[in-house]
Amino acid sequence: MSHDSAALPPPLPPVQRAASNAARRADPVTEPRLVRWVLTGIALLFLALFLVVPLIAVFYQALSKGVGFYFEALADPDAVSAIKLTLLTAAIAVPLNLVFGLAASWCIAKFEFKGKALLTTLIDLPFSVSPVVSGLVYVLLFGAQGWFGPWLQDHNVQIIFAVPGIVLATIFVTFPFVARELIPLMQAQGNDEEEAAHVLGASGWQTFRRVTLPNVKWGLLYGVILCNARAMGEFGAVSVVSGHIRGQTDTIPLHVEILYNEYNFSAAFAVASLLALLALVTLGLKLLAERHLSAELAAARDVPAHAGPATSQPTGA
Repeated sequence: MSHDSAALPPPLPPVQRAASNAARRADPVTEPRLVRWVLTGIALLFLALFLVVPLIAVFYQALSKGVGFYFEALADPDAVSAIKLTLLTAAIAVPLNLVFGLAASWCIAKFEFKGKALLTTLIDLPFSVSPVVSGLVYVLLFGAQGWFGPWLQDHNVQIIFAVPGIVLATIFVTFPFVARELIPLMQAQGNDEEEAAHVLGASGWQTFRRVTLPNVKWGLLYGVILCNARAMGEFGAVSVVSGHIRGQTDTIPLHVEILYNEYNFSAAFAVASLLALLALVTLGLKLLAERHLSAELAAARDVPAHAGPATSQPTGA
């Protein structure tokens, strides 16, 4: 044995080596405690200034003239009309985007076909285009001087400056949310369970309803929550196609803008508090869905690609 090899320390036993590696991974943060406190304090200060303080200011201004004035502002006919139109728009846009998101994610995650990359790119298009630009596109298509404007006028069909235009603009800016939440989840889960169901004789609809849909229910809920929040709070695209007809084509964000421009600040903040409450409810549901979605993704990654069903040991003789 050489002198160099004799000087080397003996290797650790496997058990001690594994314990040492686990201890090394248990605390990956190596920064001093002071640095961690400073970074955490900066993050909390940022959240307080840009999230908590504005939220408190909204409710403070909404209630500045008393609870009676607050409910009077919400009971105003124009405010009621804006609330109804916002709920109607979300009630139409969200289910349609749910169906589209399920179909698109199913195709992209489960099948290989020509144009798959193009479809994925088109799904992300509303994230790349300004909502105002998308609203202008609908005006150019369906406006009085647009491509289909003369035909729509001849048949007495109004899309721009009416509810159909608002719904179309909302659908466009919100359709990526459901698909973008389901695609990575379905890809992580793979096709093994669907293939097993097909081998056992299940039809395509049965496989989708009893296998795929239960596996993605929390991801689906997460996407629907985000889609609904964006649909009810959309301003840019809806502002272009609505025409700002008070009491007819104004949604909640547009009605808030009108009240603020009229220097009716308390009423504007009272109506805006509805969107703030929606944001808080959305945040709570989002945290709940994220917790279950993270568990589903972790379970999908832990299952081997070709793992079969677990077999139980026979009991008895």
